[in-house]
Amino acid sequence: MLSLRNLVKVYPGPVTALRGVDLDIPKGMFGLLGPNGAGKSTLMKILSGLLEPTSGEVMLDGLDLVRHPEALRPHLGYLPQEFGFYPYLSGQDMLRYLLELKGVTAPQGLKALCAQLLERVNLTFAAKRKVKEYSGGMRQRLGIAQALAGDPKLLIVDEPTAGLDPEERQRFYRLLAEVAHERTVLLSTHIVEDVAMLCPRFAVIRHGRVMAITSPTEAKAALHDTLFEGTVPPADMAAFQQAHRVTQAVLFEGRNRVRIHAAQGTPVPPGFERTQPTLEDAYLLLMKDAPEPKAPTAPTAPASAPAVGA
Repeated sequence: MLSLRNLVKVYPGPVTALRGVDLDIPKGMFGLLGPNGAGKSTLMKILSGLLEPTSGEVMLDGLDLVRHPEALRPHLGYLPQEFGFYPYLSGQDMLRYLLELKGVTAPQGLKALCAQLLERVNLTFAAKRKVKEYSGGMRQRLGIAQALAGDPKLLIVDEPTAGLDPEERQRFYRLLAEVAHERTVLLSTHIVEDVAMLCPRFAVIRHGRVMAITSPTEAKAALHDTLFEGTVPPADMAAFQQAHRVTQAVLFEGRNRVRIHAAQGTPVPPGFERTQPTLEDAYLLLMKDAPEPKAPTAPTAPASAPAVGA
């Protein structure tokens, strides 16, 4: 179990990136969903030991990682948002170099371990190919291979599918789902589909605060019978947005195809029909409801995060 208590990070300025984050993250896949600038990368860096929090507590199976960050290293696998590879090394040589830097050892030697890891992430066929020839998805799988070395208890992946094409994204989803059976995997992303496909539970974060802790099923169920869809002429769109809670608007055949949230008893515009809510609807409504942060001063501990649908 990974437990975070009242985690705060204030940068010089002051700029408050985290405003008292409380989370309990069990074994398996857990998502951290939020827009760019929400505080996700700051949180990932603190959990990976690259950054010290201003205050708060991080515990992994009883280990105090703030007071003893060195205790984390044998138990951590980390794939950052931007992973630097040497483009002219082969995949197997790049992986071996990374394992040597991490101090990983293996009874049968690093060559055999690299072969096992490359097979696990389906890169054996490209082991001798230069990394510069790898696709974006192949590079991400190589990054996961190094993160899995040493059989870590905690695997942190930061924005892993950004820039991947749909086929590579699906392949990467399957790989992450497979490795999550054996450890805690924390997935940080701004892509709603990542959470919908992978995470039984997730937290929504914005302005350095946890807005909700829920599941894809619970988040959608909380909007049952409250989502409606219809079309709005472009000229009327600005006034329509002022009068209704619009979750999404997509231009279709010259008209805006619009989804709105209307609570029970709220009048629905003519021509709008009830539709099934999506996780994206739930997420966008949470973003609309997120309070703007106060002046950047050292924060106080927030109330416990609400669960969507509670």
